[in-house]
Amino acid sequence: MITIPYLTALTTLFSYGLLFAFGQFRDFFRKIFDWWKASNLQGYAPICLGLEDFYIRRLYLRIQDCFGRPISSAPDAWFDVVERFSNDNNKTLKRTTKISKCLNLGSYNYLGFAASDEFCTPRVIESLKRFSPGTCSTRVDGGTTTLHKEVEECVANFVGKPAAIVFGMGYVTNSAILPVLIGKGGLIISDSLNHNSIVNGARGSGATVRVFQHNIPSHLEKVLREQIAEGQPRTHRPWKKIIVVVEGIYSMEGELCKLPEIVAICKKYKAYVYLDEAHSIGAVGKTGRGVCELLGVDTADVDIMMGTFTKSFGSCGGYIAGSKELIQYLKYTCPAHLYATSISPPAAQQIISSIKVILGEDGSSRGAQKLARIRENSNFFRSELQKMGFEVLGDNDSPVMPIMLYNPAKIPAFSRECLKQNVAVVTVAFPATPLLLARARICISASHTREDLIKGLEVISRVGDLVAIKYFPAEPRKQQLEEGRVKLE
Repeated sequence: MITIPYLTALTTLFSYGLLFAFGQFRDFFRKIFDWWKASNLQGYAPICLGLEDFYIRRLYLRIQDCFGRPISSAPDAWFDVVERFSNDNNKTLKRTTKISKCLNLGSYNYLGFAASDEFCTPRVIESLKRFSPGTCSTRVDGGTTTLHKEVEECVANFVGKPAAIVFGMGYVTNSAILPVLIGKGGLIISDSLNHNSIVNGARGSGATVRVFQHNIPSHLEKVLREQIAEGQPRTHRPWKKIIVVVEGIYSMEGELCKLPEIVAICKKYKAYVYLDEAHSIGAVGKTGRGVCELLGVDTADVDIMMGTFTKSFGSCGGYIAGSKELIQYLKYTCPAHLYATSISPPAAQQIISSIKVILGEDGSSRGAQKLARIRENSNFFRSELQKMGFEVLGDNDSPVMPIMLYNPAKIPAFSRECLKQNVAVVTVAFPATPLLLARARICISASHTREDLIKGLEVISRVGDLVAIKYFPAEPRKQQLEEGRVKLE
């Protein structure tokens, strides 16, 4: 749980209160002026009512230049950001022909496969020539190629499960699978900070949904015990099935799931474990096999393993791995398999090739080097940020490290000042996070060199001083330098 300092919470609430008050004030006068104008709706209700898009109009549009920045190169350690300008106070943004080469601290390119790779790229190009950019069909019609069969076998072997099924979109993997796995009469117990795809999948399933406090196994056990004792609403019959849904690495917190404790509790109460490894598979563990390998959990104890290919593998899509019976059932019933276009052949080849590099099947040790580098880079960057006095969330070994900003004025200030100094960062605010918990989310890659990281740290430190987000006292400079010399030696 994040504990907000009292003064910080007070000033943040005051800032949002001011924005809301001035926004309502402007809306009031807008209604007066619009009353004199002829309506062009011709009897239709407004597609967006005033309060529905209030946040977008009065808060988001003011700082939308900090989001959705277009790039014109591969998302490598450094990439080209296209400059934009606005003539109407940020309501619309126009691209220019100018680009800025920036240090990339925002992409999920954990192992560096999103850029050109000596092993993956030639094979992807060859698959494009042999097959096509897309299959133009679903898996059950004409959309299954030899690559699709190969990638499913490759994924199953990599994660340590008997079988796997792949989909063309990571978000849909959660939102379409959960309604197939469970329905009315079932119980889903979800971590309070699970991804939106899990939330929507759980809501769409028709099952009863209960939430436990983020990453607190004792509260999970309490919720499980109470729900099993009470049974289904009104009838109090036993639940048809219970699924506990957690993430390997929480994408907005950078925290590792307390998987061993959660698995033990689920075994005790006979509940299924659904593990979302979107940000952990390929990025953590000695051989990149995710949190199960990192935390010493047997994959046989995790019933449904979900992951995406958009982070560590430099591709697109997602997968579900489990027993052969489960995967066969999903192939017959899952709408994402039956009705959605299958993953493109070049994307499938990229997944196969990147897994081979990770496992060393390309005849080199580059995979092991990438895994060692992402771990070293992540731990180095996190420790240095903490020494500077930033409030950094997450655990060691996690490549995701949020820096807390809190105040709404500091969101655009931090993002714009970093961009001026050629460092591209991602800032995250409501609705992706709670209203008071705005943050900058740093994502580290194996493609970053130590010089890149030091450059990023210097810029973030300067900007942190400028916008006053160093909420903790920094370590003495002399001590930092001495520790740096020891590391170098």
